[in-house]
Amino acid sequence: MYPKPPYPVQAQPMPGTISQMDPRPDHGETTYKGSGRLHGKKAVITGGDSGIGRAVAIAFAREGADILISYLNEHDDAHEVKSLVEKENRNAVLVAGDLQNPTHCRFVIEHAVEVLGGIDILVNNAAHQATFKEITEISDDEWRLTFRTNIHSMFYLTKAAVPHMKPGSAIINTASINSDMPNPILLAYATTKGAIQNFTGGLAQMLAKKGIRVNAVAPGPIWTPLIPSSMPEHAVTHFGEQVPMKRAGQPAELATAYVMLADPLSSYTSGTTIAVTGGKPFI
Repeated sequence: MYPKPPYPVQAQPMPGTISQMDPRPDHGETTYKGSGRLHGKKAVITGGDSGIGRAVAIAFAREGADILISYLNEHDDAHEVKSLVEKENRNAVLVAGDLQNPTHCRFVIEHAVEVLGGIDILVNNAAHQATFKEITEISDDEWRLTFRTNIHSMFYLTKAAVPHMKPGSAIINTASINSDMPNPILLAYATTKGAIQNFTGGLAQMLAKKGIRVNAVAPGPIWTPLIPSSMPEHAVTHFGEQVPMKRAGQPAELATAYVMLADPLSSYTSGTTIAVTGGKPFI
């Protein structure tokens, strides 16, 4: 159903865009069918312009949710998602800006509450990654950038959102197969993903008394703009060959995991990580 490597040689400047990817990723634009599992819910999705976040936004809209999409500066991709959400007769709000900034994180949540009328689901998905062969190649600024984007923003957003979340609400964090099996050329990224998994487990226990569930999804190799914009040419061409399915996953293939964790019927599921890894065991 989906293409297997080798993929065409390609590279992009960070953070990358969908239009320049070959093959173009599947986000469920024509395949995801909803059934009202999130009817009337209000969701914030960071990194919602492309990749996993885009697939989650499409799925949530088709399940009946209104959505605020937070993104950095990929305006064309973000407006495409907005149109897809609005085709489902759901509200779509775009907020551009850098989540490294705690003030901006707080604005994202405040704006969601003001425009959508509340927040029931927070998907902390935005991420930065870059590859380095040696630790000496990682600058202090790069290390700080990765932590500020991937884990610090998650803290700021969650801290701002929790006071507005009612019992039955859900927080879903995007971890990674790198949380437990770090790729050495992704040292900074993998370290933050380990922190995200720990943050998820601790927060789930902290918020249980409030009736707020906290879970994570750990993707394996997924075909998103992060890949051609941050990885070496050979790694991009052969991306996904290392897992039993011998291919990269498509963003659409993760959407159902996020829907399940957001669904109020998953009321006893908290503090867990769902691995979507193409058959590679996640320990």
